[in-house]
Amino acid sequence: MTELPGDAVPSRAVLDAFGVEGVPVPLPGGQGRSVLVGGAVFKPAEGSDDEVEWASALFESLAPDSGFRVPLPLRAADGRSVVGGWTASEFLTGEPGPSGHWAGVLAAGRAFHAALGAVPRPSFLSRATHPWAVGDRVAWGEQDVDVIDDLAAPFSVLRELRRPVRQDGAQLVHGDLAGNVLFAEGEAPAVIDFSPFWRPPVFAEAVVVVDGLLWFDLPPGLLTGGGTPDWQQMLIRALIFRLVAQSELTGPSAPARPGERERYARAVDAVVRAGDPAGPAVTVRDRRLLRPGR
Repeated sequence: MTELPGDAVPSRAVLDAFGVEGVPVPLPGGQGRSVLVGGAVFKPAEGSDDEVEWASALFESLAPDSGFRVPLPLRAADGRSVVGGWTASEFLTGEPGPSGHWAGVLAAGRAFHAALGAVPRPSFLSRATHPWAVGDRVAWGEQDVDVIDDLAAPFSVLRELRRPVRQDGAQLVHGDLAGNVLFAEGEAPAVIDFSPFWRPPVFAEAVVVVDGLLWFDLPPGLLTGGGTPDWQQMLIRALIFRLVAQSELTGPSAPARPGERERYARAVDAVVRAGDPAGPAVTVRDRRLLRPGR
């Protein structure tokens, strides 16, 4: 396992290994750990060296002009993708979505997933234990967890609403697209900060919509899914995914941030009210669970 670097910026030795010169400048996003140096983005490696190498080789293999851009990885002079716990890639300009770019985020995700359709499932996905991996497995009924007390009520409702669905077409997808697509005039959208999961691409779209319900001003029309089969069930799973990950990040002995329970309750209520003409109806037997303050 790659040891995360202790320094906030890459050392001179790391920059020299990648052949980059310049003064590190912190970048927004990336959990506050990405820096720009001489036209390259440096960020702490996530996962093992083998996982980072897999992601680097994948991005290097993607054909250009496929409806999206990706930041090409930089390699050290000796071919390594990780040096001193740091990775590097080219810096792509653009305005981050999703606000004002909802259709563009979804279109970029579809193009990106089409390009990944034939990529085999990497074995490390089944070994992942980070909060989002736990949330993903719980969402699809592959693992059980207890969530923090503040989120227990909406979690209970979501589990009540979940119905079996088929996973036809499961493939490699980006599980965190909403804030990770950049838009620049005259350029294809740039897909960054790849978060790999093995699910149907429609689930990745549902995560985008759920993120809009939770943290952005989602256009109401996106809740319907355009008649996509099992769309409401995908939204329910996406909400479980985000809720469980939030609980895992918070920790068993800490309370949720103020308003977090109500945030998820409102999102659950919106999904229930939106309905799903293409799938079975879902109802909440005890709607009091959705009321704040209970």
